[in-house]
Amino acid sequence: MVTNASNLGRSGLFDWLMQRFSAVILGAYALCIIGSFVVNPDMNHQEWKAVFESNVMRIFSLIALLALCVHAWVGMWTISTDYLTSLQLGERATFFRLLFQAGCALIICIYLIWGIQIFWGS
Repeated sequence: MVTNASNLGRSGLFDWLMQRFSAVILGAYALCIIGSFVVNPDMNHQEWKAVFESNVMRIFSLIALLALCVHAWVGMWTISTDYLTSLQLGERATFFRLLFQAGCALIICIYLIWGIQIFWGS
């Protein structure tokens, strides 16, 4: 059995489920943020900062950030395997696809580290 080393779960079903599960987490996080504005429409910077200083919100934000990274990776992997093929790019398609995937992985890792620094930094 041949598997692709660049996909997340080695299974299309697992990747599909991860993308749907991450979308639910991101939706819940968005509702939480919107709810903060609805409950306190005149929120100033100090109150907004206080919301993110609680460990519960930091953990929820970290989970949402990880969900965003998983969601982005599955989406970009799917795009690369669907559109960067030998039909479009010829015999060098695998090279360009792996280069594109490596670039996406690097950007996603940078955003993850940056997000962790933002949420957990002082």
